Amino acid sequence: MTKLKVKKGDKVVVLTGKDKGKTGEIKKVMPQDNKVVVQGVNVQTKHRKPSQTGPGGLDKIEMPIHVSNVAIVDPKTSKPTRVGYKAVGDRKVRVARRSGEVID
Repeated sequence: MTKLKVKKGDKVVVLTGKDKGKTGEIKKVMPQDNKVVVQGVNVQTKHRKPSQTGPGGLDKIEMPIHVSNVAIVDPKTSKPTRVGYKAVGDRKVRVARRSGEVID
């Protein structure tokens, strides 16, 4: 298991796959699988059987996507960027490699 450079709430852009170019916010991070769930990306339809508590039907849910297929959106240029770390004072912060802007 490696440390991921993204976290919940980050704005990301999808780099590959059927949703290439789409942007969204990270809803869930799964570091044990190196995957993230991004809002509005990799949406699949699940069939749900009717039960006593609720009706059946089709549910659209977001499925996990590998973290290597997403990149954080640079806060300054709004383009995909890699993430680096820099010490500011006594704490370590994430910075965008493209512009050097602090991410958070």
